[in-house]
Amino acid sequence: MEDEGAITIPARTIVDFVGMLPQGPVELELNEEMQTLHISCSQNEANVKGIDAQEFPVIPQPDMDNRIRLETDVFKQVINQVVFAAATDDTRPTLTGVSMQFEGNQVLMVATDGFRLSMRSAQIPGQVDPPISIIVPAKSLAELARILPDDAEAIYISLPEKRNQIIIDMDNVVLVSQLINENFPDYTPIIPKSHTTRTILSTAEFYQACKRAEIFARESSHTARVNIDPGDEITPAHATITATSSETGDNVGQIDASVDGEPIEIAFNVKYMTDVLSVIDTPQVALETISPMEPGVIKPVGDNDFVHIIMPMHFGR
Repeated sequence: MEDEGAITIPARTIVDFVGMLPQGPVELELNEEMQTLHISCSQNEANVKGIDAQEFPVIPQPDMDNRIRLETDVFKQVINQVVFAAATDDTRPTLTGVSMQFEGNQVLMVATDGFRLSMRSAQIPGQVDPPISIIVPAKSLAELARILPDDAEAIYISLPEKRNQIIIDMDNVVLVSQLINENFPDYTPIIPKSHTTRTILSTAEFYQACKRAEIFARESSHTARVNIDPGDEITPAHATITATSSETGDNVGQIDASVDGEPIEIAFNVKYMTDVLSVIDTPQVALETISPMEPGVIKPVGDNDFVHIIMPMHFGR
């Protein structure tokens, strides 16, 4: 570096251009008078127009004395197991966020779009007292998970007073996001307290069966039937996943299962099923059901920290 300088440039322009450059050193030259950044790499160059760096919003500094420490790999997994269940439209802004609750040595993160709910808890180093409850935009957390370096040991969260913001810092990266200043809906009433059928399945086999069914379920609001059969002395227990399309055909997939309870046929949005199965890393998964009209619960076998709830769909006979 020959000299220091600062400029504010369009993020999309610089990311798109640099992403298309060949491997090799990149040279940056700032013309402060013209507020232009010259970029050159090999035989490629560009002039990106910007504005005075003074016009960029002031970045708040993290409170070094009141930060919450989280292990990077754990926090990244928690984000990935929750963030996909948040709403993507702004008709209900609260549901586009993720509820984060810190209490004692635990963090609980919850997201829901009204049709499914993902809930994940994890231990954190140290103690948080008094408890903290905030709603962070799901897009911010998804971006954080994307940029989190694999070799970072920990990240730190701080909440500047009266700013309605969250600051997440790690190594040489700082992410600042506005919080959603709303009350997260009470989701506890929709969490089933019991079940009549518990089905244990191979996570990989269940995921692949749902992916195949998804091909034929696109024209029927992604509806797929899951038929649970406890089996008998002759036929082993199994689950059958079925999807039908009036135009493209149908698909039936059967996988082995361990079933405790009554037989049941229930329909789900199979896209939602593949979403949750893709973020479960245990070899087996449990599907708990009560009736075709009540929510299904998906849990990784051997991991009590993650619960996913999917509302059933109607299907005609």
